[in-house]
Amino acid sequence: MRALVCVAKACHYTGGWTNGLDVRRSDFITLLGGAAIARPHPAHAQAPALPVVGLMGGTSAAEAGKSIAAFRQGLRDTGYVEGQNVAIEYRWAEGRYDRLPTLAAELVSRPVAVLVTTGGDVGALAATRATATIPIVFIAGGDPVRLGLAASADHPGGNATGVEMFMSVLPAKRLQLLHGLIPRGGPIGLLVNPKNPNFERNTRDLKEAAQGLRREVEIFQASTVDEIDAAFVAMAERKLPGILVNTDPFYLSQRHRLAELAARHALPAIYSLREHVDAGGLISYGASIVEAYRQAGTYAGRILKA
Repeated sequence: MRALVCVAKACHYTGGWTNGLDVRRSDFITLLGGAAIARPHPAHAQAPALPVVGLMGGTSAAEAGKSIAAFRQGLRDTGYVEGQNVAIEYRWAEGRYDRLPTLAAELVSRPVAVLVTTGGDVGALAATRATATIPIVFIAGGDPVRLGLAASADHPGGNATGVEMFMSVLPAKRLQLLHGLIPRGGPIGLLVNPKNPNFERNTRDLKEAAQGLRREVEIFQASTVDEIDAAFVAMAERKLPGILVNTDPFYLSQRHRLAELAARHALPAIYSLREHVDAGGLISYGASIVEAYRQAGTYAGRILKA
C-alpha cells in the first residue's frame, strides 16, 4: 500500500505567488569612440541573488541524510540545484516540538521564498502561524483539513500545500497486523508521546481498534530518552507479547535506540516508517518519509517557478 498523496489540487500553481527575488541584470555598456563596447570592471559586477528555500525539520541533519538527498532530487526535477540557482537554509528541532515555532519564525524573518516544514503536524501548524504570505510546503501525518492547514481538499486556499502521510488512519492497521503476528494472549503495549498533539485522538482510536480485535492494550507514555528506557523496562516486566510504537518525530529521531531496546527486551515491535526497520526494527507499515521529502522538493520547485 502506498499511503502517500498530495493534498488534492493544492500542488498546482498558476501564479499569484512571487518570491520577491526578481533581480534584473544590468547591462554595463561603455562606448569608446562611438563603437567599442567594454565589459564592466569585475569589482562592480554583482551576481543575481539566489532564491532561498527554508527547510525546517523535526529531527536532525545527520538523521535526515537520505531524506534531504530526496528533497534535493525533487528540486532538481524542477530545474533547481542547491548552490547553483537556489539556496537552502536548514533548521532542525532535533526531536523537540517546542523549538519548531522559533525555527519557523527564524526562517520567515530571513526571509525565504518558500518555507518547507517536515516536522509533522506540529511543524506544519508552526509554519502557518508564522506567516500568512510566504508559500508553505508541509509534510503532515494528519488530515490537513482537520488540522486547519486547508479549507477543503478541492479548494485548499491559504498559502500552504503539501503531502499527507495518513499517519492518523494507519495505526489501527498496524495494530491489526501485530495482532496477527502474535496470536498468543496478553495485552499489546502502545508506546505514545504525550507531547504529540495527536496523542489523545490516536490513543482513543487505537483503543477502539483493539476492542474490535477483542484484544487488550496497555498505554506507555514517553517523551524523553529516559522515559523511553523506563517504558521498555516496564513493558518487559509485564511480559507483553508485542508493542506498537506510535508515529512521532521524536521517536523517529530515537529509532536506533528503540530498535535496540526492543531487541534487548525481546519485544516484537511494529513501527510507522521504514526508517525504523532500517535502524534494526522488526516491521513497519506506512508511508515513505524519503518519498515525502522528494515530493516536497518538487512542490517547492514548482512554487519557485510560479
